[in-house]
Amino acid sequence: MLGPVYYYVIIGGGMAGLQLALRLKNDVFFKGKKIAIIDPSFSVKKDTTWCFWEKETGQWDKLITKSWKEGNFKSSLGSQHLKLSPYRYKMLTSERFYKYTLAEIKNSKHFDLIEDEISEIDAVKMEAIGKNKTYKGTHFFDSRVPSEYFETENYTKLYQHFKGYKISTEKPIFNPEKFLMMDFRLKYKNSTSFTYILPTSTTEALIEYTFFTPYITEEAIYDKQLKEYIANFLKIDSYTVLQEEEGIIPMTDFPFEKNNTSEITKIGTGGGWVKPSTGYAFKNTERKISKIIENIKSGKEISKDLFQKKFQLYDRIFLDVLARRNDKGEKIFTDFYKKNTVDEIFRYLDEKTSIKEDLKIMFSLFDPEFIKSFFRKF
Repeated sequence: MLGPVYYYVIIGGGMAGLQLALRLKNDVFFKGKKIAIIDPSFSVKKDTTWCFWEKETGQWDKLITKSWKEGNFKSSLGSQHLKLSPYRYKMLTSERFYKYTLAEIKNSKHFDLIEDEISEIDAVKMEAIGKNKTYKGTHFFDSRVPSEYFETENYTKLYQHFKGYKISTEKPIFNPEKFLMMDFRLKYKNSTSFTYILPTSTTEALIEYTFFTPYITEEAIYDKQLKEYIANFLKIDSYTVLQEEEGIIPMTDFPFEKNNTSEITKIGTGGGWVKPSTGYAFKNTERKISKIIENIKSGKEISKDLFQKKFQLYDRIFLDVLARRNDKGEKIFTDFYKKNTVDEIFRYLDEKTSIKEDLKIMFSLFDPEFIKSFFRKF
């Protein structure tokens, strides 16, 4: 059955799809254009915490749970106090994000939220084929991860996989004014693995144990590492687990962008919008969407210049080093945080640095393994 014709069809009502929909809704340029968002379910998801840094105020400030001006980095090779000003590190829960964005979009008569599962897009007929109906549009924003990603072995694939406990303690334990970016002191074998702490009060914090590895591990290992860190490093013997969250984020140099065409723009994880070397996606998504809006308004191809080739190369090299020598992660990250300022680090990760600034970062991380990976990946 053929449904109505839409100006844009957004396939996937996740973080990227809803961020895009909200920007389209709030921009007068797109007023009157009928847009569909198609997803198997629009239930409010409560299982994810997104964090990001930005200067001054931002469009999500009214939704954030907590923000910090200071943080710490720790490893067996040294520690670093992180003064973030003029940046702030911000924490946003998926529950607040989905409640807000879905409510805003549902209030617009120009959007249809459709519960269906798309199996394919016919770029000739300009149709998205679902289980229930077929949907026509002039352009499709598609968040589905292409099957080729799962099938190919021609690219580096690491995974940021983690489990977190949101805990409550009877006694004041945490400093809610400082978060812990990375703590490598509790290791799992020879892997790049660390603990991450987001304190929201003196008695509550989200504590996550995270891996950057070429493999996935068993859930029992996360639990073991979390309990050991809480007992031996935080010295907490009594606490309540209020909530658990876990996830797997791809860190890969797979060229998702090659699937962009004049009819289809890949978005979100399926578009390669997760920063390959860090796993951060929320602000990266915001930047990609801003570029898409700019391209549409200026009459350019929608996916033009969504990626910078030099940063793609940097990420490929970094991923190759970690894939071959996963034991090097602690040393690499320690050098990164101890030998560079917070401003240099955030500008580099935000892909806003010049070649001169890039070289400073690279020299701070120097290791023969990077030379090997450069020649493997260049």
